[in-house]
Amino acid sequence: MSGPAARDGLAGLAAVSEMIEAGAGLSAVARAASRALGASLLVADERGAPLVVASASSAEERALRAASEEVERVALRVADRTVGELRLRYRRQPAAPEIVRAIAALIALEVERGAAPDAASERSARQLVAALASGDEHGVERALAALQVDLAGGATVLLLRARPPSAETGDWRERLRRAVARTVRATVRGSVAAPLPAERGRERTSEQIVLLVPGAPSRDNGERVRRALYAELEASFPGYSHALGISRPADSPGGLARALREAELAANVAEAHGERELAFDDTGSYRLLLPALANDATELERFYRETIAPIAAYDEQYETELVRTLETFLELDGSFARTAERLYTHRHTIRYRLERVRELTGLDVASSEGRERLSLGLKAMRVLGIVPPGGPAHEPGAAAGRVPRGGDGRD
Repeated sequence: MSGPAARDGLAGLAAVSEMIEAGAGLSAVARAASRALGASLLVADERGAPLVVASASSAEERALRAASEEVERVALRVADRTVGELRLRYRRQPAAPEIVRAIAALIALEVERGAAPDAASERSARQLVAALASGDEHGVERALAALQVDLAGGATVLLLRARPPSAETGDWRERLRRAVARTVRATVRGSVAAPLPAERGRERTSEQIVLLVPGAPSRDNGERVRRALYAELEASFPGYSHALGISRPADSPGGLARALREAELAANVAEAHGERELAFDDTGSYRLLLPALANDATELERFYRETIAPIAAYDEQYETELVRTLETFLELDGSFARTAERLYTHRHTIRYRLERVRELTGLDVASSEGRERLSLGLKAMRVLGIVPPGGPAHEPGAAAGRVPRGGDGRD
């Protein structure tokens, strides 16, 4: 190989190497390899299960997954062990064999670095998260010992909550779990990832994965994990919504249990406000409700039922937006004009909706006590991780959220 082709090949090889040196993760490495080789590609594990795809179209992805005749297949090997397979579908003249071998060798090392743990390690990771969720300090200690996790330098707990863009069937949860676990382990040595037990979730449209990362979130470790995690989600799970809650550092088993509660609360608040990530230190007054959630959520749940639950139920039954309207009104300091502008509707419709809130709850936003109780009820809902129903407003007079100018919002 010589001339321009040689220079292009070496430049592509250098780009792949840079991605690996930067700890960018397998998805970024695969995209760099795709550009370097002028091909759509798929990286599979040793069992043939796809780990990451970098393709120009859905048709090319299908061809790669089916390993059709025009797809070149290259074994990914480390020493004498096969760790996976690289599948290539060229968009131009095939790359030189020596460049393909070199890039395949780099990808093989990246696959091995983020390889799934053995069954015992995966079981210990799940036991750790289950013990953290239940507050079983002895169980946490046993799992940490099995995983050989050292808390001497501290650790941070992150909770990732992800949802597909629409109802999905198949193994999307398991694919997400494996991708997240592979990414964090490859990025920071000693990281642990496992799903939150299902009984902790209020609904099952999302998947929740707990990450334990050595070091504080403000240090390089936490930042590297977040960058790699977002890159993986954007590349392998496009269209998925996600929220990431970040705890304060912890250096003991009891501290980790506290950190999981902090990460869970931060994820709840982040999701409620449409933010991609939120640190517990930035949750403001929500932090005051964490002890109630940690010790006994019964009182929080009762307060929610007495305040917000009736209007959330009304929203769900009639596809209205009472909860959203109330939250926006309180956020904008009780301004009817600004609330109407934010929600693209008429002020009379806002007044009608808030009157319906009063009828359903007995609490009036015109009184300081009513505003206070409703505001706390909304915070309780967020802390508990309850997602209110959403949808276009169809209450009488609302005309899908808008009323004719001069209308009063009523029949």
